[in-house]
Amino acid sequence: MPVIWFRDVHNRQIRLVEERRKHFEIEHPEMVGQLEKIHETLLVPDRIVSSRTDPEVELFYCRYDVTPVSQKYLCVVVKVVNNDLFVVTAYFTIR
Repeated sequence: MPVIWFRDVHNRQIRLVEERRKHFEIEHPEMVGQLEKIHETLLVPDRIVSSRTDPEVELFYCRYDVTPVSQKYLCVVVKVVNNDLFVVTAYFTIR
């Protein structure tokens, strides 16, 4: 199972496994081919928000003028368990 590694704004390594990539590309088909935007959002986010329901989850947001679904924010959801960081999902949103 291939793993893609990213770095975030805090220079932490974050992994994206094939199963998670397929998950968000099926649930959010507009995410197909958006790996570069995911990387950019993790590296240079407009903001990072802690999840209200899970203290181990951080949401990275970056605004894009052009996406497959018009002007939107990309939200990349990252789970942080000790020193293990991984992408849970990613999607375009209005906020």
